[in-house]
Amino acid sequence: MALLFLCFFGFMIIRMPVAYCMLCSSIIYSMVYGESLNMIVSRAVQGSSGFTLLALSFFILAGNIMNRGGVTDRIFNFCKKTIGWIPGGLGHANVLASVVFAGMSGSAVADAGGLGAIEIKAMKDNGYDEEFAVAITGASSCIGPIIPPTISGVVYCVASGVSVGKMFIAGILPGCCLAVVQMIYVYIAAKKREYPRTPFGGFRDLSRSFVTSFPALLTPIIILGGIITGICTPTEASVVAVLYALLQGFLTRDLKWKDLPGIMDDTLTSAMSVLFIVSCANAFGYIITAQQIPGKLAAVFLSVVTNKFIALLVINIFLLLVGMVMESLAALVILVPILMPVIASFGIDPLHFGIVCILNITIGMLTPPVGMVLFALSNVSSLSFERITKAMLPLLAVNFIALLIVTYCPPLTTWLPNLIM
Repeated sequence: MALLFLCFFGFMIIRMPVAYCMLCSSIIYSMVYGESLNMIVSRAVQGSSGFTLLALSFFILAGNIMNRGGVTDRIFNFCKKTIGWIPGGLGHANVLASVVFAGMSGSAVADAGGLGAIEIKAMKDNGYDEEFAVAITGASSCIGPIIPPTISGVVYCVASGVSVGKMFIAGILPGCCLAVVQMIYVYIAAKKREYPRTPFGGFRDLSRSFVTSFPALLTPIIILGGIITGICTPTEASVVAVLYALLQGFLTRDLKWKDLPGIMDDTLTSAMSVLFIVSCANAFGYIITAQQIPGKLAAVFLSVVTNKFIALLVINIFLLLVGMVMESLAALVILVPILMPVIASFGIDPLHFGIVCILNITIGMLTPPVGMVLFALSNVSSLSFERITKAMLPLLAVNFIALLIVTYCPPLTTWLPNLIM
């Protein structure tokens, strides 16, 4: 196994894309030790051909359609009118808009790239520091992979065998917890720095904004309602989300037929890159499993750590470090099968561990050197990558607090799915 991991990290050091790192390492291992190359290729093909993974592509498509169809503008406008009058109002609206948009796209990068430009400009125009605006936009984008539908959740379920429906519902309360903790920080920072409030426009103005944005706000309810009632599977719900997004865009006339080729191109680029990572990780994971690494790791871990709470702390630190240097979806596909025997030994619920795992990896997207959200924010703001990283530090601490709450309060994750399903 030393050869496998030396090749993997060696390729990463020379900046080879992580998918190719896994695939090339697997091929070199199979050639040296006589593993069948046919089996490596077969595992890679199987990795991207699952029915569940169709949901991933369709949720990406739905998010792109909503971004192009003006949905993000209406969501942010409604959130601003709803909560903008509180100290730090636009910061709160930023977080609330991320909660709503998370129920449509399930992607941190889509949140930062789609809503981010609107939120940052609105906050700058109203007297907020650009560093603060960018930081809260990045931190709130972490809500996207937690609140359903979640692309990371689909990948976790494929790697662990957990129910996608239960995973979606399990993310609701932890996502709300993350939003509340961030809003508390926004309130404290706004009072200290004397940021302006947005005057309350009255209930008539709020009602008008609600009516305009109601079709967009209905999207998460349609997705979750279909899954909970058993009308559709999560994969079928993703198709419904796409059709509903198209219907919204064409009825409001914000979406044109000429926009569709560009949307499809963006979707195919994103979806194929994710599926290729999953395929290569499946081949890489086959070798790890064949060598019984998960069982051996569990035995070593149990010989050193015997307390469940210490085990969760160690796993959290490990996942945070991995999230800093590895692409999030690749990290999930590689690490989840390895860690499942460890969490089973401590009696940790796979649903609870899934949310903890996704939150850890997502926080890693806010840290260099592989912070995809940081790169997205640098594209929609005038700040350099270094200044964004520095501005993000207080919000990283806030997200760590939310992570500890989610980690050491399992009912926050497990109560709702066990109640409903």
